[in-house]
Amino acid sequence: MTGDLLLGPDEIARTVRRLAHEIIENNRGTDELVLIGLLSRGYPLARRLAVAIQEFEGASVPVGSLDIGLYRDDLSNRRLRPPSIRPSDIPANIDGKTVVLVDDVLFTGRSIRAALDALLDFGRPARVRLAALVDRGHRELPIRPDFVGKNIPTALVQSVRVRLAETDGEDAVYVLNSEATHA
Repeated sequence: MTGDLLLGPDEIARTVRRLAHEIIENNRGTDELVLIGLLSRGYPLARRLAVAIQEFEGASVPVGSLDIGLYRDDLSNRRLRPPSIRPSDIPANIDGKTVVLVDDVLFTGRSIRAALDALLDFGRPARVRLAALVDRGHRELPIRPDFVGKNIPTALVQSVRVRLAETDGEDAVYVLNSEATHA
């Protein structure tokens, strides 16, 4: 992939460990905690957070995946390509729990709004927190992450691409100068 490399494998690993510590500290442990990753790259990040938590807390945290395809507010704008729909997998009852939604890039906030709608179809958590590996700004909705790996200010004509070994064969975060793609 071409573009400016912002984070490599070591930086991503350190960032995930730091985020895991922050999540546990904020939750005061692992009790009643569930990690839910947005498909597709939020899910492997949620699994990595759970592994890090297991390593330093000795406790297993349930991890699930959430598909937001049918909850997006841009479905009418996707005339050329319909959303890909994948099954969500919520591994535990989320009623009364602290759910941490995990996503790779936070941009406009629209994906998180859709994720909140989708999540509430599975239950009523006591609280919902948001963890993002990268926050690139440019919010269109009043959504703010509770846990941020890296704040990366970008221009609107740029895009941020997170690549993970589980989905893309490498761990890297790139900033691309392109008007065609936004993420």
